[in-house]
Amino acid sequence: MESRVERFCSQGKGHGLRALVPLKAGELVFTAQPYAHTVSKSAMKTTCANCFSRKETLLRCSGCKTARYCNPACQRQAWPEHKRECKCLRSLLPRIPGTLHDSVRLVARVIFRLCPFCPVDVSEMGAEKMEGLEQLCTMLLLYLKEEVSDLSQLPPGLGPIDLFAKVTCNCFTISDGELKEAGVGLYPSMSLLNHDCKPNCVVMFEGVQLHLRAIQEIKALEELTISYIDVVMPSEDRKRQLQKQYHFLCKCVRCTTADKDADMLAGDEVVWRHFCDAIPRMEQLQSECQWKQLLGQCQALLGDCRGTAVPDRNVYALRLLDLAVDACVNLGQWERALEYGTRTLEPYRFYYTDAHPARAVQLMRVGKLQHYLGRLEEVRRTLRQAYDIMKVTHGSEHALVVELRRMLDECRAELGCT
Repeated sequence: MESRVERFCSQGKGHGLRALVPLKAGELVFTAQPYAHTVSKSAMKTTCANCFSRKETLLRCSGCKTARYCNPACQRQAWPEHKRECKCLRSLLPRIPGTLHDSVRLVARVIFRLCPFCPVDVSEMGAEKMEGLEQLCTMLLLYLKEEVSDLSQLPPGLGPIDLFAKVTCNCFTISDGELKEAGVGLYPSMSLLNHDCKPNCVVMFEGVQLHLRAIQEIKALEELTISYIDVVMPSEDRKRQLQKQYHFLCKCVRCTTADKDADMLAGDEVVWRHFCDAIPRMEQLQSECQWKQLLGQCQALLGDCRGTAVPDRNVYALRLLDLAVDACVNLGQWERALEYGTRTLEPYRFYYTDAHPARAVQLMRVGKLQHYLGRLEEVRRTLRQAYDIMKVTHGSEHALVVELRRMLDECRAELGCT
């Protein structure tokens, strides 16, 4: 553990991490490499299994036909970790390697290395959760049969169900600078970070390297916290999700005061409940790239309710606006995409009051649309806001921040600014 951070007993939370020295907003607190990691099945075809770079064309492993790499150098570098899973994946061909659950592949990599994790009491899990873990164990046994035939030789406390429980509670979603999921990984020292719905730190990634950054001033001996979930949801929904996935009841200030719940659920309840019920169907259309159908249904739901029946600040209306932007961009409907995107900016500003990567990415997205449509004065203002946030959340040397600086320089040049 680095000298500026230490492990301690956090009251009511078990173990945690705290700062040993004062930290400034934007300061890099800690970096970590994963103990085990794997590309998400949704990103397999576009993400290098070694460095996690995104590319349209990747080399495919000739053995398992599943892992993909930037070049032979990446493939050679990954081989020591991949060679055992390659054999497991080959044993399943041509059936299910591409649909194998992410946690099965991640737990298999852990079994290959055997690492202790933060404790998780399996007895506290409900029957539904246990049933799900047992199904994953069945899949794991099928996956490992060619490489590890007897799991009874695992160390005490590291049986398959215990491993799945610990992995699902301690793993991080690895994402790129635009918060697009790339994979999952285990960072044992970072698993000590506790959750808060108004955290003082944020986790970002460069490839598979985890960066923990302060997003506000932190005093010496103050606990470091991150958010385990997207906090733009009503407090009861946040608490329910945290209880189900991480097995604790959140008692942070935002949850105990129901902060911003009135805004999140503003408007005609009959209308926004209809939005809420429709969103899973919309997200399915998004995952299937059914852009025309998605846009049509978003437009039908949003209709002319702006500022009347349900305001844009309502979290379900906001989600529909985000989905509509995505559909418009993929359909090349730039003016309409900008219209919907612009409507999201005020709610994003309202909910993400501290520096937050989600707001920065949304500003950058809208700024790109403004630039494409030649609205240069608006572009400069929007991208400047994004840049000010990303310097804090991503760090000034992150590839996305470098790209943002380049875009701002181009905009100034087009405007004739010095």
